[in-house]
Amino acid sequence: MQPVDLEKQEFGLDIFSNRTVSHRLGLALCGLISLASLGWALDVYRELGMSFMNEQFFAMVMAIALPAVLLMYRADRSDLLQAAPIYDWLLALVGFANGVYVAIYYPDILDRLYTSPEDAVIAGSVFVGLIAEGLRRTAGKVLFLFLMFILLFGFFSHYLPFNFRGEEISYARYVVFLGLDSNGLLGLALKVSTTMITAFLLFGFVLEKAGGAEFFTDFSKSVVGAKRGGSAKIAIVASSLFGSISGSAVSNVVSTGVVTIPLMRRSGYSNEDSAGVEAVASTGGQLMPPMMGIAAFLMAEILQRPYSEVVIAAIIPALLYYIALFTHVDLLAVRDRIKPLQASQIGKLGPIFSKGWLFFIPFVVIIMGLFTFNLQPETAAVYGSVSLLPIGLFLGYGTIKLSLRDALPILVRTGQAALEIMMISAAAGIIIGVLNISGLGFALTLELVYMLDGNLLILLLVVASMSIVLGMGMPTVGVYLLLATLLAPSIVESGIPALAAHLFVFYFGIMSLITPPVAIAAFIAATLERADAFKAVWAAVRFGWVAYLIPFLVVASPVMIMDGTWPHIVASFVTAVAGVWFVTATIVGVWRGPMNAMIRSAFLVGGLLLIVPTDLGTLAIAANVIGVVLAVVLITSSAFGQQRLPETCITVV
Repeated sequence: MQPVDLEKQEFGLDIFSNRTVSHRLGLALCGLISLASLGWALDVYRELGMSFMNEQFFAMVMAIALPAVLLMYRADRSDLLQAAPIYDWLLALVGFANGVYVAIYYPDILDRLYTSPEDAVIAGSVFVGLIAEGLRRTAGKVLFLFLMFILLFGFFSHYLPFNFRGEEISYARYVVFLGLDSNGLLGLALKVSTTMITAFLLFGFVLEKAGGAEFFTDFSKSVVGAKRGGSAKIAIVASSLFGSISGSAVSNVVSTGVVTIPLMRRSGYSNEDSAGVEAVASTGGQLMPPMMGIAAFLMAEILQRPYSEVVIAAIIPALLYYIALFTHVDLLAVRDRIKPLQASQIGKLGPIFSKGWLFFIPFVVIIMGLFTFNLQPETAAVYGSVSLLPIGLFLGYGTIKLSLRDALPILVRTGQAALEIMMISAAAGIIIGVLNISGLGFALTLELVYMLDGNLLILLLVVASMSIVLGMGMPTVGVYLLLATLLAPSIVESGIPALAAHLFVFYFGIMSLITPPVAIAAFIAATLERADAFKAVWAAVRFGWVAYLIPFLVVASPVMIMDGTWPHIVASFVTAVAGVWFVTATIVGVWRGPMNAMIRSAFLVGGLLLIVPTDLGTLAIAANVIGVVLAVVLITSSAFGQQRLPETCITVV
């Protein structure tokens, strides 16, 4: 993965200063990407009487994005501010000309597409080749090599044995389908990155520049800072909010972690625990409705389900995730005697809220746009940004105010942030095309189901492991696109509802960010804190333990995705919350005082019994009843016999 370019986090009018000509032009193209996406979101093109196909717009965006990547990122992945050599200028020109040609002549090309005309073969080859190179420069060798493997795997799939044998495909047909078909590059993956993601990135940058980031951090401090483990709870609240919008846990760790990690460490949390909390909180933002790192909109598109249905389904899993994390840092504060923040470190809620409550309005605008007015996600995000303008321009927050002079830096930074995601999304579109034209996706589904002979549990374990491996630290959208195409069908084929299957792979794909061996979010957080990287990773796994269980609950029980009767939903949620608390207490090893092995074992058993959803039949209800009885005995019993630690009131706030 490309090391984080910290200059991307800066705003200012000197955005083009002290840069080479190639880098300046690349930044200008990034700003143009933002404007193009804004025009799409606001339907400006139609208002101007311009009529074109979706694929033409995507091709034109690639005509801008490919030169931007080639001019700003060096082939040897060295200093980003180095001048582009002549061959990069030539490649940039080729990428621009190719994208423009496809955009202009796509209707004519489409009429001849399946005859594989020479111009289509050349255009498809250029797109695939330059996107592969752009992916290597922005995302690193791992993803590049994976793309190359898939390309070769698909092309030579007719040599494969058994059910994996694919259709023999000519080179011409192969590259035309991958590079120009709506089921390949110019399809859903690129649509999401060029429209939805860019619009929400713009919203995030405007929010930050207007003072919203500072307000929500101060608001989090005032609400939970004085509570036990307050510094960690601040990190959880702030990072989850921004993580949901950003669509990248890694960028979220970098942006919020520089503040929250030192704050936790100064409060008494270890370096490794501080890094682990930040990594898990930022990762969880990708799982949190209503945006889920933009993946909620994509999931709705793929499944052809209402967006509201996806959001509702994700509520209980997200709540359990954060309840477990809050409980963990709370009990850890008890065990390690971590004190709350000092009053001097946190402001009073009243004054903070009165200065910044207007920053909640843009979120209300987005949610109303999505649910009440049924706007497209990108349009709702732009309206949210527009609603921020008067707040930021005239009020701001404290000394932070938005200025008209910030417009250009915001547009440039938005396009720059979107650039890497576009390369990954474009590569994901190519991979989807390979799976479609070769039949490998269908073959893998059948082979998994056939090999495991209907053993659903083994199938889920295999898919979970593959999802973690394939996640590879990719941004949320890229992870989900890949897994939804490659692995989700095998679960659906085994009889699991499509929404539950997609949430299953989505969760495990996202958890690759904190799971060894990749665990890039945890590694980045450890780097910021100079913590032991491997200890930080294992701390993140402990903090995020429930995320490895939730997907199995989602597949097993419809009530976990709000599909069932309200008595079952409420009962299952309440018992699951209690179970999560008991298991988390087991992991930390403390409640009123340190637990001995026997008490920890009892807590673990009781917690696991309580987590079982009530709608799974008589045995499930019996497990819940036994769990409740055991919990009551444990809580009320004096059998602990251990000395209570200070501040023993158990809270999750």
